[in-house]
Amino acid sequence: MEDVFRALADPKRRLLLDKLFERDGQTLTELEAHTPDITRFGVMKHLRVLEDAGLVVTKKIGREKYHYLNAVPIRRIHDRWLDKFTSARARALLDLQHVLERKDSSLTNTQVRTTKVLQIVIRTTPEQLWRALTESKYTQQYFFGSVWESSFEPGSPYKMTAGGFPMIEGTIETFEPPRKLVTTFNALWSEAVKAEGTSRVTYEIEPRGQVCKLTVTHDDLIAGSPETDSMVEGWTLIISGLKTLLETGAPLPQSQAM
Repeated sequence: MEDVFRALADPKRRLLLDKLFERDGQTLTELEAHTPDITRFGVMKHLRVLEDAGLVVTKKIGREKYHYLNAVPIRRIHDRWLDKFTSARARALLDLQHVLERKDSSLTNTQVRTTKVLQIVIRTTPEQLWRALTESKYTQQYFFGSVWESSFEPGSPYKMTAGGFPMIEGTIETFEPPRKLVTTFNALWSEAVKAEGTSRVTYEIEPRGQVCKLTVTHDDLIAGSPETDSMVEGWTLIISGLKTLLETGAPLPQSQAM
C-alpha cells in the first residue's frame, strides 16, 4: 500500500483523481486542461505514478487512450486503516454532505452512458482465478452471497441469486476460460436499479508470473446516477473480497451478504 500513499501525497495527482471521479474515462488532452500550470509531460509523469499504484487504469479505444479511476486500492486502504475508526454518526454526516453537494444530474444526464474500469493484482493462477469468478462455491463468499445459475454457453442466459432472491440476470456473451468472460448485466435487487436497464460487464485475466491482473469493465452505465455510484462501490467490495479470499482463504465479512 506504500505506493498508493506515495501517489496520493501529491496534490496534482489528487486533482487528477478528483477530475476522473467527476467524469471517468478522459484522454490525456482532457486531463491536461485541468492542470494548465504544468506541462503535458508533467501530467504524463503524474499519470504514470497513478497507474503504477493501480489508482488509474487505461484502455485504448481506437486511436485514443482513456484514463479511468480505479477505486479498489483506495477501498482496500479504507478497509485496512479507516473503517474501524469511523463511527456511524461520522459516516452519516459525510453521506449527508455528499447528497447535499451532489449536482442533480438525474434531470439532465439520464441518457448519458459511462464506463467504469476496476483493476487489481491477485497472487493466484489464471485457472484458480477463473474458478473463483465462475463457481458458486467461491462467489457466495465474496459476491454478496450470490450464486450462479447458468450453463455458461455463449448466448445462454444466466442469473445470480442470493438467498433465493434474484440479484442479476443477463446473457453470457463471451466465455473463454481462463482469460475472458463477458456478460450483459441487469440488476434486480431494487426497482431503482431495474430502471437502469441493461449494461455490460467484462472480466479479463492477465497472468504476470506468480500473480494475475484482473480487470473488470462495466460499460453502458448511466452517468451521474446514484445507482451507478452504488454499483461501482459494490464492485470495489467484490474485487477486494475476491483478492482476500484467494490470497488468505478467508472472505471479507461485508462481501458475503448485501
